[in-house]
Amino acid sequence: MSEMHEPERPRSPLLPSGQPEKVPQMPRTFWPVSLLLALILASLWIWSVSLSSALQSPSVDYSVFYGWLQAGKVSAVVLQEHELEFTLLEPEPMGRGEPHRSFRTVRPEGDPALLPALHDKHVQLRAVREEEPFGSQLLIGVLPWARLIGASIWASRRTQQTMMAGGALGGLLKSRSRKFEKGTAVNVTFDDVAGLASAKRDLQEVVQFMKEPERFRRLGAKVPRGVLLVGPPGTGKTLLARAVAGESGVPFFSISASEFIEVFVGLGAARVRDLFEEAKKSAPAIIFIDEIDAVGRSRGTGFGGGHDEREQTLNQLLSEMDGFNRNDLTIVLAASNRPDVLDLALLRPGRFDRRVMVERPELAARRAILGVHARNKPLAKDVDLDQIARNTPGLSGADLANLVNEAALGATRLGADAIGAADFAAAQDKIVLGDPREGKLGPDERRRIAVHESGHALVAQFSPEAELPQRVTIIPRGFALGATQQAPAEDRHLMTETQLASRLSVLMGGYAAERLVFGTISSGAENDLKEATKLGSNMVAHYGMSQRLGPAYYEHDVAHPFLEQRIATEAGLSDETTHAIEEETRQALSRALDAASALLGQHRVELERLVKALLDQETLEGEALEQLLAPMAIPAGPQPRALSA
Repeated sequence: MSEMHEPERPRSPLLPSGQPEKVPQMPRTFWPVSLLLALILASLWIWSVSLSSALQSPSVDYSVFYGWLQAGKVSAVVLQEHELEFTLLEPEPMGRGEPHRSFRTVRPEGDPALLPALHDKHVQLRAVREEEPFGSQLLIGVLPWARLIGASIWASRRTQQTMMAGGALGGLLKSRSRKFEKGTAVNVTFDDVAGLASAKRDLQEVVQFMKEPERFRRLGAKVPRGVLLVGPPGTGKTLLARAVAGESGVPFFSISASEFIEVFVGLGAARVRDLFEEAKKSAPAIIFIDEIDAVGRSRGTGFGGGHDEREQTLNQLLSEMDGFNRNDLTIVLAASNRPDVLDLALLRPGRFDRRVMVERPELAARRAILGVHARNKPLAKDVDLDQIARNTPGLSGADLANLVNEAALGATRLGADAIGAADFAAAQDKIVLGDPREGKLGPDERRRIAVHESGHALVAQFSPEAELPQRVTIIPRGFALGATQQAPAEDRHLMTETQLASRLSVLMGGYAAERLVFGTISSGAENDLKEATKLGSNMVAHYGMSQRLGPAYYEHDVAHPFLEQRIATEAGLSDETTHAIEEETRQALSRALDAASALLGQHRVELERLVKALLDQETLEGEALEQLLAPMAIPAGPQPRALSA
């Protein structure tokens, strides 16, 4: 059988052989624009017709028409709703123009003499209904539908444009990262970061790999795929990332993890893809994701059953960090102060290979940080940065920077030429306690507060292995009516049972002093009791310092990692164990109270002396405090007796 062949179409001589002839197509916006132009032209035509008809009959005042009517010159009148058209027997000139027989005038409302006058003059009368021209009616009926159709076409085209990369939604899909080109926009280096020697050493390897990758590849070494900076807030994680940006000399992309999340589903994952694609184009490059726990929390804890926006963003981040198209020249830095809530898949080797701990600075690091922030500030001769560093244990780098700044602000308010030691002390009180209260305390309250704080100071001075008091004040600040400041002789990383028991006794010292001197207690010991109860509960349930409960860890009053609030015994503790923990905690606090009461009874003379000095000076510190706390020889004879509650 012969095959049927379609006859070959003639090719255009202007096109090369083998290429299909392109048929010109109308733009998609041709028909809506054509319809709109046609409607505009129709409106203009109707307006011109009505205007030309109006120009054929000149308009005159109603008084002129009425005068001609009374003179018998009007032969016919056509009445309409708002005007009337009349014809004269003889043409009348209009100014300097040609004479006319037909005229128009506005018909006034409420003229009852018009119709009788027309009948008296035997004027031919005809009344017509005033109707819109057919073109106007058509335009009025079609125009709303044309506008609706045009708006729907425009909306559909606009939606298609926004779904494209260059549209508005494409702007939402684009990552909001800030790009720093080769350190030119970041002037921070590792020399500007005081302390944190271990963290800087780990990050310097990342910088060196970016600069000299062959040095590491020579022995088969690979740079960590991701580096996770972990530490409390204010310890310098973001500062370290800025130092990496300033030292690396490669493009640096910085973004907060919260900027990935949006209301629209899928935008977070799209932004992650866009960020990594942009970084790969600039490779070698570094990506810094701050507060990564905003998207990196463990999956399965959301309300979407694993399908909410945050988890989809995390899934895309996991794929980009260690997928089939991984790129070893793109390194991810991330920072978090909640590593316990991060997903395990995010922490495994291949994604975040290295975890850099950024702890609160120790004594030497605090001294170095204070030196960095006080470098360009005038300091008085009485300022001892070493002593300030010893008096600020537990403060982060951001806290120390704020301390120096507050001291400078305080000296400026006083009009001083340099920052003094008193300015640093006032700044520390402001940061820790708050501003001084405006209200004044009565004499009875001042004495009770002085007794309370003296009790803390004396128990701290004479308890074994307790931190020595450095400063005592009865000036009300913030929520505190007074304060006793202690400072350890050296930084501590562990606390023994004896040290914790001494700390409990110090916390109960104010309570014991009030009961000893006044025979009653006040509400001022609320915060002391709260802290003492928390510490005693930890000693019993978490530290294994109870003979009754033994060396075990009990999930008692532990904050939930996601809700960040305590939930009652959700770990399945029995009622008997919970009751035992509470009983042991009460006994630990009772022992601490007895020890504090015994010490205050032995040093009653020093207690009264310290109370008197506080009432006179309000704040005691340094050598003056040491002299007042020095034990005195007890004379023979009757001794002061402790008052029972």
